[in-house]
Formats: sequence, C-alpha cells, structure tokens
Amino acid sequence: MASFVIEGGHRLCGEIHPQGAKNEVLQIICATLLTAEEVTVNNIPDILDVNNLIQLLREMGVTVAKKGIDSYSFKAENVDLAYLESDEFLKKCSTLRGSVMLIGPMVARFGKALISKPGGDKIGRRRLDTHFVGIQNLGADFRYDEGRGIYEITADRLQGSYMLLDEASVTGTANIVMAAVLAKGTTTIYNAACEPYVQQLCRLLNRMGAKISGIASNLLTIEGVEELHGAQHTVLPDMIEVGSFIGMAAMTKSEITIKNVSYENLGIIPESFRRLGIKLEQKGDDIYVPAQETYQIESFIDGSIMTIADATWPGLTPDLLSVMLVVATQAKGSVLIHQKMFESRLFFVDKLIDMGAQIILCDPHRAVVIGHNHGFKLRGARLTSPDIRAGIALLIAAMSAEGTSTISNIEQIDRGYQNIEGRLNAIGARITRI
Repeated sequence: MASFVIEGGHRLCGEIHPQGAKNEVLQIICATLLTAEEVTVNNIPDILDVNNLIQLLREMGVTVAKKGIDSYSFKAENVDLAYLESDEFLKKCSTLRGSVMLIGPMVARFGKALISKPGGDKIGRRRLDTHFVGIQNLGADFRYDEGRGIYEITADRLQGSYMLLDEASVTGTANIVMAAVLAKGTTTIYNAACEPYVQQLCRLLNRMGAKISGIASNLLTIEGVEELHGAQHTVLPDMIEVGSFIGMAAMTKSEITIKNVSYENLGIIPESFRRLGIKLEQKGDDIYVPAQETYQIESFIDGSIMTIADATWPGLTPDLLSVMLVVATQAKGSVLIHQKMFESRLFFVDKLIDMGAQIILCDPHRAVVIGHNHGFKLRGARLTSPDIRAGIALLIAAMSAEGTSTISNIEQIDRGYQNIEGRLNAIGARITRI
C-alpha cells in the first residue's frame, strides 16, 4: 500500500492543467459497446478507475488501441459473451463502480447482461434502483441470483416508454439513455440528470447515429434506431479537479492559473468558491487565482450563517463538498456544509479535527466549520484516505499544514487523480510517494 509524505507550508506558483473528467469518461467508454465500429476517445485521464475499465473491456473481447498520450480507440466487434458470464468477469465488476454502466449497452445490443454488485467509494448507500427500474421500464427482465450474488438482465428487444425517474441519478440516466438508443420506439425520460457528463454522452451518441433531443435539460426524448456507428469524442476537463485546484490555491495562499477549464461547463462551481471569499478571475478559458493572505466567508442577505449544500445540476456537485469543507477551515467566518446525497462522506472530518480544525459534526449529513482565518495553521498528521474526494481534501489540508503529514491508502486518490504529486510538485508542492 502506497503513501504520500507531504511537507506542508509551501506556496504554489504557476500553471496547471486539469485532466479529463473521470465521471464522463467512464460513461463514454461503456457507450463504445453499442456499436461494432471504431470509437475514438481523446483526453482520457491515466487513473486507476479508468484504466481498470479499459482493461475490463479488453478482456471482454473489445479491441483497444492507444492512439496517443491520452487517446484510445475501441472496437467492440467481437465481444466474448461467454466471458461475461464467468466468475472472473463478475469479480472484476464488483471492484469497479463504473461497471454498472455496462448494463444498458449490453442489454440494448446483445439482449443480456450479468453484473455483480459494483464497488467503489465507501461513502454510504448508493442504490441502483434508478438504473434497474428505468431499464425494466424499457421491457428488460431482472433476476437476482442470491447464490452467486449477481444480477441477470435479459430482453429480446427493448421497447421505448415514458418514465419519471425517482431521482436525477447521473449514472442511472446514462445507463437508461444507452439502453434506450437501440430500443424500438420513443423513450421519454423526465427528471433526467443534466450534468455536463450526461450532455457529453448524449452528444457522442448522436454523432454515432442516435436521435436524442432535450440535451442539457431534465427532459430527454430518445427515438430508437436500429444500429449505431463509429465516432470521435473528446472528454471535458474534470470540473472536480478544477475546483480542487481553486481550493488548494486558497489554502496555501498561492497564485496559480488553471488552464483550459471549459468555463461554460463549470456551472455554479466558481461562484460557490467566491461565497467562501476566494477571489478568482476568468481569463479566456483559464481561471486565475491570485495569492490571498485571507478570505472571508459571505453571509446570507439576512445575516444568517452561510450554507453550502450539494444539489442536482445545475446545483453544486457533491464531489466538491469535501474540498470546500477543508478550504473553510482557514477562512474568516463560519459555514454550514450540508452533504445531502451521501450519509458517510463527512466522516473524514475527525481527521481534520485532529489536525486542529474547528468543526462540529452535527450528523452524517451536516458539519459546521469555524474558520481559523489563517491565524492558526493545521498541524501535520498521519492520515488515511477513505475515498477519492476525501483523499484530495486531506491532501490539500496537509499541503497547508505546519510540519509533515503522511497519507496512506492513496490508491483511493489514484483512482481519480492522474499523477497528482508530479503535477503539484512542478508548481511548488513537496509531496513524496513511498
């Protein structure tokens, strides 16, 4: 098991480029199974979750070729359907959360999918009802094999239908859309997720020959087609990395420029950091964060304490709340962080409290942060990364802390951040992988 050793207190300076969006690319790679023709994907990040999914497709019989540093082609012409029923395949699915999005393409194109309960972050319950009910609405039959612990999904030919999703699940919407593009007739999905990740998926599918309208709204209409063809796609910059770098600059009093961020796809993220008092400027498609000795949390117009909460898009993504919580520990003022979607994502705050942060954990969903206003530095500590987003938040805390910190279980960070120590060291951080 690898660890990071971080020497805190060093300011950053320079330019940094965000990687391709992890949450988008997992959907896009699964979508390549919908056609026998070649699909080329650019700006793929070199991270564990993505590499594991690419390897899984290779073992399924998909021809995968590396075209460049971050470009791959996928040709699912000879998928090994027998392998998809093997214990080896099902075991690998159980360790990879993104594998759940294989269901839609497999059922749509081959009429059958088997999958074990997928793994991923340990951040509380992440139910799959939206995926399953949506695909059932298209006419698929679901059976749970309790002995093997697997789901078996079958359908002769999916049939388009109207559905109102019980939650605007990003991966659930993606799965249903990928199933519906080859279904017979028209599918209408209301309360669909409309994050840029889903928009990008829909645009790729349309380039492949699908007929999807309503992109960027929560009402998608999909006219089924007989088959899809090859296409090219470029993945957006990762908005979570962009937000992480903004928070990192504020915590370490650093001046950095985040390059090529696709600003129009960041939604409310820049304004949410401004609410914490962080100055940032849009310069073309870059974000410039000036060095700040202090930053003050805003209050609401009536004077009440600022609340930062996650919400479905175009609200604030839950993946950035861990970062914003850490950033607030050195702000002037107080803020209530309300993590609505996952009940275990705030449990990492006990590690920040050990470092000297003033945080009251109200319940599994809410924490009040009382900022130090940089008057008191966090202390270096021995830490463990419980999940991807808490891992990067702890890394930010350690970079701003006094003394040396060690973060173990950094495989969690590697799942979502490409060569993070190399890129940060290049602009002034002191992080060593051991």
